[in-house]
Amino acid sequence: MPKNHPENGDNFFLKVYEVVKQVPEGRVTTYGAIARFIGAPGASRMVGWAMNGSHTFDPSIPAHRVVNRNGLLTGKSHFRHPGLMQQMLECEGIKVDNDQIINFAKFFWDPCSELI
Repeated sequence: MPKNHPENGDNFFLKVYEVVKQVPEGRVTTYGAIARFIGAPGASRMVGWAMNGSHTFDPSIPAHRVVNRNGLLTGKSHFRHPGLMQQMLECEGIKVDNDQIINFAKFFWDPCSELI
């Protein structure tokens, strides 16, 4: 378990999870956008670690809505099966081709402008 896991008393992961819980259905955000919003702009990778552990911490966190800065499903290997992330996004109306969100800008949700 990473030292910053919420069960270890560090609230970085908890801050990440609170932002991710607010990403609306049918929208996606990025690791970097979350990091900027919580005041840690250089911590995109740490946000990724938080997302990797989110399934075991709180299964209600919509981790499938977090992608890399280019709209790629880089976290798909952390789901029960590699196609699940894409399937969940497509159920919300987001088209994915070859692990890439089609028309990514249309679906991008920026917490810095949405959660003020």
